[in-house]
Amino acid sequence: MTDFTKAARALTDLSGKTAIVTGAARGQGAIEAEMLATAGASVLLCDVLEDDGIALAARLTGQGLDVRFRALDVTCEAAWQAALDAVRDWTGRLDILVNNAGIINRKIIRDMSVEEWRKVMDVNATGAFIGIKLAAPMIAETGGGSIVNISSNSAFSGHYDPAYTSSKWALRGLTRTAAMEFAQDNVRVNAICPGLIVTDLNRGSPHLAPMIGMTPMGRSGEADEVAQLVLFLASDGSGFITGEDFVIDGGFTAGAGYRRVAKETGLL
Repeated sequence: MTDFTKAARALTDLSGKTAIVTGAARGQGAIEAEMLATAGASVLLCDVLEDDGIALAARLTGQGLDVRFRALDVTCEAAWQAALDAVRDWTGRLDILVNNAGIINRKIIRDMSVEEWRKVMDVNATGAFIGIKLAAPMIAETGGGSIVNISSNSAFSGHYDPAYTSSKWALRGLTRTAAMEFAQDNVRVNAICPGLIVTDLNRGSPHLAPMIGMTPMGRSGEADEVAQLVLFLASDGSGFITGEDFVIDGGFTAGAGYRRVAKETGLL
């Protein structure tokens, strides 16, 4: 007989676990980090935005959560290693890595410089690669755990942000490759692919209304909805899931274009 109390606890209780969340100083990353800490994990908040990160850490510790902030440029291997060393000194273990850090450059191919392309790819894809390369062996030391890469539903289409889109496609491939390599160590690797998620960083953006109009569920997503999915994939409740994409976009990727045609032709 299933022990439903134990099963529920496996989905929501991260007590005794340690997590790193990159891009955690504000926006979606901050909500993800708070969600993991609220579930009982010790969380290292990492970001290049030091003032925001320090302020967030102070707020969360004031709520009784076990968090610390560390400045981290995800494109720097030495900085990654220093962050992992800091975690080892702090809790002695690492169970969860959330590769959330990401940037965007809204230029089409003919207007984008090679340097601009490389900057986006370095942060979004190479940063996650370095994190996985260095963190996975540490996660394996204490029996395994979970790596969650934050990709995008742009990774299923051609989007008018070529570097961003390509980097998010790359994260899907990296997720699968890493899942196969580290499965023997019980290190699970999955990708979350959000659609339109509204935070304070984009709440006034002009693309929100047309995107919402295309989304079958008729609204944007919220950062805490993504964070709940992060919590699930970080938890023991997802223990047999690895190498997968989890799209969270209100049905946009499933067929928003066809749905619009159906509505315009009177089928819906």
